[in-house]
Amino acid sequence: MPSASSGSSDSLPPVPSSLWRDADFRRLWLGQTASQLGEHASLVMLPLLAVLTLDASAGRLGVLRAVGQTPILLLSLFAGAWVDRWRTRTTMVLADAGRALALGAVALACLFGRLGMPGLFVLAFAVGALSVFFDVAYQASLVRLVERGQLLRGNSALEGSRSAAQIGGPALGGALVSLLSAPIAAASGALFFALSFLSIRRIRRAEAVPKRPEHPPGVGHRIHEGLRFVARDRVLRAVCLASAAFQFSFAAMMTVYLLFLPRELHLSGTVVGLALAAAGPGALLGSLLAARLPRRFGHGTVLVCAAALGDGMFLCVPLLHGSSAATVPALLVVGFVFGFGGQLVNVTIMAVRQAATPDGMQGRAAATITFAGMGPAPLGSLCGGFLAGEWGLRTGLLVAAAGMMLSPVVMAFSPLARLGRELPAPRGGPTGG
Repeated sequence: MPSASSGSSDSLPPVPSSLWRDADFRRLWLGQTASQLGEHASLVMLPLLAVLTLDASAGRLGVLRAVGQTPILLLSLFAGAWVDRWRTRTTMVLADAGRALALGAVALACLFGRLGMPGLFVLAFAVGALSVFFDVAYQASLVRLVERGQLLRGNSALEGSRSAAQIGGPALGGALVSLLSAPIAAASGALFFALSFLSIRRIRRAEAVPKRPEHPPGVGHRIHEGLRFVARDRVLRAVCLASAAFQFSFAAMMTVYLLFLPRELHLSGTVVGLALAAAGPGALLGSLLAARLPRRFGHGTVLVCAAALGDGMFLCVPLLHGSSAATVPALLVVGFVFGFGGQLVNVTIMAVRQAATPDGMQGRAAATITFAGMGPAPLGSLCGGFLAGEWGLRTGLLVAAAGMMLSPVVMAFSPLARLGRELPAPRGGPTGG
């Protein structure tokens, strides 16, 4: 499951105790973990509120998911240029505060019976826009906060929690909507962003912001540098292509999946949340093995095999019928294996991305890969809504799940598959800002 992230060393060892004793690192880790949980929980929470509370159609659900993902296309490159020049702490704090207020507005609208699809569109866009700035900023934050010798291990801890949140957050969002009332679920999501705000705000160490030239280039020039750097690197280009293939198909699949479970399999909201939560234990196992498998079998082998295993599991879901005794266990197995494979791919891709990028390009490289890799997600969500509405839930889910297999195919025929036990060295690029 390729993602636009930074990475760590090829062996991804545990964070040393000396780094955990650093109070500012702990504040960053806690804030980033809470923020990522809130972000990925909201990605499922808002669509489920639309389905269960507003009885949204497949087409409207696809539009809602696309609206929340559109800021990736509109703002990622600008966010990368911004982050390479300004303090990441300030950017993250402001993004957390804005997202907490947005979900608080959803809670109030639900409480007073004023929540409608137009308002949900606006708030989903706001949360998505602020998430773009936070995600790019936190990927550059560790580079400025810790010593060079601690960078790779510290980044492994941060990115491990992000990957777990990316997989477990949707399960949390489903559980909140299923077990709590709509206002309380939205307010609970806002609490995660508030916790992140309070934690990151307490970071005291001054950031080593990249030195600005006397006559700094404009935003457009800095964006162009990031685009050119990624485009000229064969490994990073492959990361973009594999991520784009996955994110488009995964967005389409999730749009249909959120409709398929309650309407085709007649599962309750609680069971839907349980099915989504099964990815969490799988991600935990994947994170434990991610430190060992690339070192033993090579990064390329792990990427291709883990992506094929995890993504391929969703091809089994359209074969399920009704809420039989075998349905829920099968969904749990699908979620567990997907979480396991997805975590292996995420952590390995993180290592590759950061190892191939010089420090002064971290923000722009991350933003460029986010733009190119995750940018197709809004179109995927619209496609999922179209497939569900025109072809039916079962056929639409099968087509979208088959599309997810494009990602391991792209990796298998790219330089990523040829990566061995050693990570690529960073290629020279502009470092100023």
